[in-house]
Amino acid sequence: MKNLFFFISFLGFSFLNAQQLVYKPVNPAFGGDTFNYQWLMSSASAQNQFDEGNSRTSSLKDLNSLSSFTDSLNRQILSELSRKLFGDQFGDGDLQPGTYIFGSIYLEVIQTGQGLLISILNTDTGEQSQIVIPGG
Repeated sequence: MKNLFFFISFLGFSFLNAQQLVYKPVNPAFGGDTFNYQWLMSSASAQNQFDEGNSRTSSLKDLNSLSSFTDSLNRQILSELSRKLFGDQFGDGDLQPGTYIFGSIYLEVIQTGQGLLISILNTDTGEQSQIVIPGG
């Protein structure tokens, strides 16, 4: 009886066929069906949380070469102006500990064990920042 059961089960399993697993992509960009494109685009648009009006890319599209040149020139002029102001205030030497005021910018330089600590405070907005220059 045991041999009969073994023989029947062997015959039963021999008729089972294996099947090959095949991956079929959904996205038409990767070989999927082209009819899926519209459905994928509408799903992506519905899930998009970014606002077109506030995006940085839309503001970059609006810039042309003339406005880009103007912005670059303004940054260079402001940089040179700040370099001259710091040069007039501090001279050619190193930053010395003390308190310095440039309009609404309050600058405090303190010598610490870790180095030079520069505290910057904008008195108009209340924004503040600290910079540590390592040294002895």
